[in-house]
Amino acid sequence: MEQQLQIEGIDVRIEGADQDQGQDTIVMLHGWPDTWRVWDGQVAALKERYRCVRFTLPGFDITRPRRAYSLDETMAIIAKIVDQVSPGRKVTLMLHDWGCVFGYQFYMRHPQLVSRIVGVDIGDAQSRDHVKSLSLAAKLMVAWYQLTLAAAWKIGGPIGDGLTKFMLKVLRAPSPKQYISSAMNFPYYLVWTGGYGGKGDRTEFVPKCPMLFVYGTRKPFLFHSTQWTDWLAARPLSQVVALKTSHWVMLEQPQEFNQTVLAWLDASAVVAGVAAAA
Repeated sequence: MEQQLQIEGIDVRIEGADQDQGQDTIVMLHGWPDTWRVWDGQVAALKERYRCVRFTLPGFDITRPRRAYSLDETMAIIAKIVDQVSPGRKVTLMLHDWGCVFGYQFYMRHPQLVSRIVGVDIGDAQSRDHVKSLSLAAKLMVAWYQLTLAAAWKIGGPIGDGLTKFMLKVLRAPSPKQYISSAMNFPYYLVWTGGYGGKGDRTEFVPKCPMLFVYGTRKPFLFHSTQWTDWLAARPLSQVVALKTSHWVMLEQPQEFNQTVLAWLDASAVVAGVAAAA
């Protein structure tokens, strides 16, 4: 079953099992510099048993007018999408990169709408423990690539797009270039300059629902602290899995990633079923 909706100007794709039969809905949020397409492999693996919902984040679609969205605006749009695609029932979130940032904040604001979380490669990034774990070289690398992308957003046009695609090569991002422009960089500009509401009212992410965290080990530095993963792994029905990939775990080892996700979804199905019916 496939369906497409437009909610708040966002094209929302719904694929897979029928929710009327009790199947869980998985809402997938991508990060930089991706679109809804980054989840193709996961939808193919999950849609026989789950209802998969995905869309390009506000401000990331190059076919739409270029503009920045504040954290509050993004939260409001995600809330409307979740409400329309799964009225009265909780959803599972599957998140990567900036999708984690937005998805984690969405959960903290609306825990009653979320039954489970699958987080990919971004954990407690920028927490006190995480910042302490980073070497000076890692901190400088983070500042360099993020400030470059923020500058590309501010400059815009061919120069901004050129800077963005230069950073794609540096970071070895596997994203299709035809869907990428400097318009996607606005979250970095917001965080570093405080423009358009800056970081917004961000709350420390403390998941109380079951969570699977999968991360890649082949990176110059990690986007989480060991304290956070140790804490998460000790929680009931939560799990931490490390794979030998870079940042785009689900693209580099899709089979192992999908098998891990399916096994964990099965293991936490009873809790999700109770939560979804609540």
